Amino acid sequence: MGVGAARRAAVAALLAVAVLAGVASAAVYEVGGKIGWTVMGNPDYAGWAGNKTFHKNDVVVFTYNKQYHNVMAVSKADYKNCVANKPIATWSTGNDSVVLNTTGHHYFICGFTGHCAAGQKVDIRVASSAASSPAPAPAPSGGGSNPSGGATAAPSPHPNAAPKALLGGSSVAATVAASLLSLAAAVLA
Repeated sequence: MGVGAARRAAVAALLAVAVLAGVASAAVYEVGGKIGWTVMGNPDYAGWAGNKTFHKNDVVVFTYNKQYHNVMAVSKADYKNCVANKPIATWSTGNDSVVLNTTGHHYFICGFTGHCAAGQKVDIRVASSAASSPAPAPAPSGGGSNPSGGATAAPSPHPNAAPKALLGGSSVAATVAASLLSLAAAVLA
């Protein structure tokens, strides 16, 4: 391998590590859990979203039959009134991944007639970074002992960290890694 090829391989490897580090800290959630994005079975999307803490850069995956559903990001007023004629964004592949890249509320509805009114809508609230950051562990005092006499615990991993939250059989990190390996192979060819 020549110097140029080695340099390209090193750059590709560094890029892969950087991307995977960012992806690993995000959680991935399938909207509606096993039921997915549908009107069948009276899914409780408010309950589904309400028992989770979403953070910036988490990913929500909408899985549905694209012949009968879609996903629209809408304003709060359009969410409340099920207005689908002026979406912020629309997805329609049947397996859509949406990165929650801002804090606050993210409003999603199905744009098919009657579906939103039947409950196919979800308000996903992304916690602000201040509210979602755990308190730092106390620093040990000189000599390595804790003044209270107890050990200083290492901070726990975020409860929504990717390894626990990744969907069974589908890993964003694995997909990104495969894409980067393909890119690296193309660069080295």
